[in-house]
Amino acid sequence: MKTNKKSIFIRVLQGSLIGLGAVLPGISGGVLCVIFGIYKTIMEFLADPIHKFKTHVPKLIPAGIGGVIGFLGISKLLSFLLDKYPEPSVCVFVGLIAGMLPSLFKEAGEQGRSKGSFVSLGVAMAFIFALLISLKVFQVSIVPNFFWYLFCGFCLALSLIAPGMSFSTLLMPLNLYEPFVEGIGNFDLKVLIPGGIGALVTIILFAKAVNALFDKHYSVAFHGIVGVVIAATVMIIPFPSFAESVLSCVINIVCIVFGIVAALLLDKFNQKHAIEK
Repeated sequence: MKTNKKSIFIRVLQGSLIGLGAVLPGISGGVLCVIFGIYKTIMEFLADPIHKFKTHVPKLIPAGIGGVIGFLGISKLLSFLLDKYPEPSVCVFVGLIAGMLPSLFKEAGEQGRSKGSFVSLGVAMAFIFALLISLKVFQVSIVPNFFWYLFCGFCLALSLIAPGMSFSTLLMPLNLYEPFVEGIGNFDLKVLIPGGIGALVTIILFAKAVNALFDKHYSVAFHGIVGVVIAATVMIIPFPSFAESVLSCVINIVCIVFGIVAALLLDKFNQKHAIEK
C-alpha cells in the first residue's frame, strides 16, 4: 500500500513538472513526458482514445492532476516576472533551454542518427532563423486576438505531442507568450476559450499523424525539433542589454547560468524518477 501511495505521489509530482514544462519557456512538456516514460502512453491514448480508455486513463490520471496543478500554478508567477524583470527572466529561460539541450539531443539520437537527421536539423534551424529575422526586419506587429490565441493553443498542444517543441519557442519571438500566459494566470476566458479550442483541434487532427511520424522517422523528426529550439532560442537572447552596463551584463550571465544549472538538476531528477512504462 505504501509503495502504491509513493508511486501515485511520484506520478503527481512528475505530472506537475510536465505541467511546468508545458508553460515554462525553454522546457518542453513533451520532452519531460519522454524522459518520464509516459509519452508513449499519452500518444497511444490520444491516437485511439475509445479503445485505450480503460487501459490508459488510470495510468494517466495522477500525472494529469499534477499537470493541471503545475500548469495553472506557474502561469501567474511567470506573467509577473516577465512584466517586472523581462530581460533577466528571458535569460533564465535561455539558460533552461541550454541546460535541456544535451538531454534533448540525446533523446533525438536514441534510435541512431543519419545524414537525414542532420539535414533536418539544419533545414529547420535555417527556416526558423529566416522566419523570425524577417518578422524583425519588416517590423511585423502582432496584436493578440481570438485567432492568434487559437494559434497559441495550437503551439501549446504541439509542445505535448511533439517532444522538444516548447510552445514558448515560437510565441516569445512573436510577442504572444506574455499575453497568453497572463491570460491563463488570470483565467481570462477571452484567452482560455480560443486557446483551448486550438489545443483540442490540434490534438484531434495531428495526434495520429505525429505518432506515426515519430514511429517511422523518429530521428529525422526529433532532430528537426532540435533545430527549431536552437534557432528560436538564439533569437530571444536580449543581446543589446548585455552592452548597456557591466551590471546588467553580469546579471544576465548569472541568470543564464542559473537556468542551465536548474535544467541540469531537473534532468538528473527526471532520470532518477522515471515513470514505469
